[in-house]
Amino acid sequence: MEIFKMTGKVFDIRRFSTHDGDGIRTTVFLKGCPLKCVWCQNPEGISIRKRPIYFENRCMHCKTCIEKSKNQGVTMENDQIHIHPNRNENWNTIIDWCPTGAIAMDSREMSVEMVMEEIRKDKSFYRYGNGGVTISGGEPLLQWKFTKELLKACKKEGIHTAIETSLYADQEVIKELLPYLDRIFADFKLATEKDHMHYTGVSNQKIKDNIRYLLETSNREKVIIRTPMIPEMTATKDNIKGIAKYLNGIYQYVSYEILNYNPLAEAKYHLVDREYCFEENPKLYTKEQMQEFKSWAVEGGLENIIIES
Repeated sequence: MEIFKMTGKVFDIRRFSTHDGDGIRTTVFLKGCPLKCVWCQNPEGISIRKRPIYFENRCMHCKTCIEKSKNQGVTMENDQIHIHPNRNENWNTIIDWCPTGAIAMDSREMSVEMVMEEIRKDKSFYRYGNGGVTISGGEPLLQWKFTKELLKACKKEGIHTAIETSLYADQEVIKELLPYLDRIFADFKLATEKDHMHYTGVSNQKIKDNIRYLLETSNREKVIIRTPMIPEMTATKDNIKGIAKYLNGIYQYVSYEILNYNPLAEAKYHLVDREYCFEENPKLYTKEQMQEFKSWAVEGGLENIIIES
């Protein structure tokens, strides 16, 4: 297969992003993640399976989707439109007939060249502040072959590259991608295996091993370790100090970023028929609270700490 014809499942391409690395960036979000974090910021990216989603705020209730539904994939219940993604429907027909885009697929198959066409639209902006392309997810290492070819295509055109990853992958996969990465944002969410299993569904041993591998090589300067501050879960003194102590035991000068809680994710959960982890959505942490989290990381032995407020 020609490289540029290789396809991957992409659920979003966000242009002019300033939150996924240095400068102005184009962020490519890939479907599928082996972790099932109860607070996931992109729940539409967890499953690698392509599925239809319903945007109620776009719907004009013309009922065309119900008319085009052959196997009750779309129904009306209590005067509300409901979609049933697992039913055998010609979803493309239903989507094509929807006049407002209220029903759409959550992702699309794109070739490397198709993604590059979108990326090239932003190339003129990358020169400001070391901008470029960030591949996120989901977990981009789940579709690692596509990720690798996309990174290679970017480097061929002189584009700065970054990845946002949980590092939950075989070490050989990481080694395959390293030559084509300028920046690695790696999540270290929970210090103990027990907590990691409870809140993400997988062990953190593979993640810790991969962090150690990266920080014990010349690639360490490419790496920024991140912890998202999730109330009552990751945003505890024991957790932050535990993470800091582990990192300090490998490389005390590692860049460690403390990410503020994102309350906007909750709105996505009803789109993919998932329940959010909080009954009442918490608020962003204050600057003072973020400084306290930083002090805990300092107690754990780290020095190079970045705070996202």
